[in-house]
Amino acid sequence: MIPTGTRLEVDLAALAHNFQYLKSKISENTLFMSVIKANAYGHGMVRIAEKLQELGTDYFAVAYVEEAIELREAGITKPILVLHPQLHTLEDCFEHCIEPVIYSVKVLERFSAFAKAKSLQDYPIHLEFNTGLNRIGIDPEDLPKVIALLQRNSQINVRGLQSHLAASEDHDEKEFTQSQISKFEELCDIVEQQLGYKCLRHTDNTSGILNYSDSHYSMVRSGIGLYGYGNDINYDIHLRPVASLKSNISQIRSIKKGESVSYNRSHKAEKDLKYAVIALGHGDGINRIYGYGRANMLVNGKWAPTLGIICMDMFMVDVSSIECAVGDPVTIFDQNYPARDMAEKAGTISYELLTGIQKRVRRVYLNK
Repeated sequence: MIPTGTRLEVDLAALAHNFQYLKSKISENTLFMSVIKANAYGHGMVRIAEKLQELGTDYFAVAYVEEAIELREAGITKPILVLHPQLHTLEDCFEHCIEPVIYSVKVLERFSAFAKAKSLQDYPIHLEFNTGLNRIGIDPEDLPKVIALLQRNSQINVRGLQSHLAASEDHDEKEFTQSQISKFEELCDIVEQQLGYKCLRHTDNTSGILNYSDSHYSMVRSGIGLYGYGNDINYDIHLRPVASLKSNISQIRSIKKGESVSYNRSHKAEKDLKYAVIALGHGDGINRIYGYGRANMLVNGKWAPTLGIICMDMFMVDVSSIECAVGDPVTIFDQNYPARDMAEKAGTISYELLTGIQKRVRRVYLNK
């Protein structure tokens, strides 16, 4: 059956292509972690995880414990790393076999206490170092306290050491990125020497995989690259956008010169015009930044700019020069007009557009 109505079409063949392309950039001994946080960047976390598990990913990463629990309850068996666990969810990790990232002394103390109370043995954790992103992470001056806590606690085992590159896609920041890599290696050497065993090392994100092969280490993490975007036009040509957002025309209307469209009379017609109402709005993730002509939608092969303010459940586009009818399909973005292009024209990034597509937009999975 041909899908109709408002939907996000998710091409699983494109996902497989991107996974294999990124895997081709690392050695066969380097593990691959698929980042599927934020509902798999808007693509549908469970279905994406099922496909990636089928393809052979080694690890999954999510932001919060609640996401990991959803995956476990859906039958995902691969290791799951939680990048930003909160204190009140740490205890849930044990029940669902989830590996937390420990990013502060406070989090380590709390997790250690839980592990001791449950009489665990060698429960796997990952340590996050702050090497320059200055977001979350263990600072170098806190490392002695962290090591001391680990040395007197046999209930936990450091499976991985990680950091996050701040500007791996920016060729003007190569010196800074290399300094992050050097700091990371120094901190890893100290921890492994003090603990007496080797750990997985991972710091490369998608752009790191593509631009810094010397820091692939024992594992890499990819998020946006899996979904078709490499943060560089030279790499984007090798990747395939996975998602296409489509809707339909629900009504066609006309106004005279001087009349207005949308809230606050935000578009005042300078001449007679015809416009179409599209069944999407900021309640679905098409934010108000895309109003006022900052985005164009494809209607019967022609571009139709937005008119005025984007409403919660609908928006309007100018179809004065387009032959169209109620029910005709409308493409917001697809593989030929990717989310990156639409986002950049409005002054944002593909990540924000993709992750903002709400769950009430039906996901349709193609090439299953």
